[in-house]
Amino acid sequence: MNNFWIILFHTYLSKLKTKSFIITTILTVVIVLGLTNINRIIDLFDKNGGKDTIAVIDESGQLYEPFKQQVNSINKDIVLTQYKGNEKDAEDKVEKGDYSGVVSIQFNDENLPVATFKAMSIADSSLFTDLQTGLQQVKTMLAASQLNLTPAQLQKLYEPVKFEKVALEKNAKTEEELNQARGLVYVLLFIIYFSVIMYANMIAMEVATEKSSRVMEILISSVSPIKQMFAKILGIGLLSLTQLAAFLLVGYYSFIKNMAAFKDGFFGVGNIPVATIFYAVIFFILGYFLYATLAAFLGSLVSRIEDVQQMITPMTLLVVAGFMIAMFGLGKPDAPFITATSYIPFFTPMIMFLRVGMLNIPAWEAFLGIAVLITTIVILAIFGARVYRGGVLMYGKSNSYKDIKKALQLTKNK
Repeated sequence: MNNFWIILFHTYLSKLKTKSFIITTILTVVIVLGLTNINRIIDLFDKNGGKDTIAVIDESGQLYEPFKQQVNSINKDIVLTQYKGNEKDAEDKVEKGDYSGVVSIQFNDENLPVATFKAMSIADSSLFTDLQTGLQQVKTMLAASQLNLTPAQLQKLYEPVKFEKVALEKNAKTEEELNQARGLVYVLLFIIYFSVIMYANMIAMEVATEKSSRVMEILISSVSPIKQMFAKILGIGLLSLTQLAAFLLVGYYSFIKNMAAFKDGFFGVGNIPVATIFYAVIFFILGYFLYATLAAFLGSLVSRIEDVQQMITPMTLLVVAGFMIAMFGLGKPDAPFITATSYIPFFTPMIMFLRVGMLNIPAWEAFLGIAVLITTIVILAIFGARVYRGGVLMYGKSNSYKDIKKALQLTKNK
């Protein structure tokens, strides 16, 4: 057993000290800091402080003030300036960078406003949409006055219909609780997805690297292949927890400092039940062990690092499929399709957690999902250990799943 711990900590410490791990961690931390401070970064590069100055040529002589009032109510970062010159001069100033764009407004034959917007690029759809919405509101008011509608009648006409949503299920989540849960589930799904892909791939690469350097021949003479496999799985697991802890701590405190969303907790984390956090940890750990075990014995089948990606591609596709199903389930977590796929072991870590986070499902369903995962991991570990034991002795070009049979035969012959 002593050899098991030696391999475990050797795997952990050797990977922890590698330049690739350190550089990847630093770069990811920088990206996290960048994403959590994105507003400040945008403002830093925006010479106008995030504001768009628009020249307005009012050919009607009546539309500028109501248009400005409506646009300001929609987006205060759009600054409208009435331009007294001709349209050609305004276009020249846009080209020089004095204005972000120019809007020419006038009355049509029905005495209703129409406009033309010109800018160096029309790629900024949000700016155009805000200007169009402002003018639409002006048109609505003018049309109402032509029909002799009073302001009260106009307000009544556009008043949103009262349409309440009531859940009949006992203790069902409210709309606010669903939004909070959706945010947490969304973040944790990404964590599970990227962690499984990155660290399972790392395990397969670790095994393939040792085989390609013939180190495996020395190791199996002193430590059983089964101990090696689980030592590497746990060693990379500790490494992943170390790296994730760094990412989450940096991201969490950066968000607290810079994002108003933390007044009530990031995505409502402060109001999320402890049980949801508990399930997130459980499904993350079980999902890791499921795919890590799979990756370890697939990695043992290849002798060249170049063959690793080809061998683990089906496993990666399973992770991607589970993630895509979970993304669909964010909008419809109670769909029968989501319920059914939550019991498929390779999808359970993401989809069952999605259901637990967003629905009030019976506890037995969550524990059944956990039981399915544990059972699958045990079966996969027993089978994987046998494949690993023979696979580490196989050399040469190995990129076919027929090699699993060869590995099992080698295990029997030992």
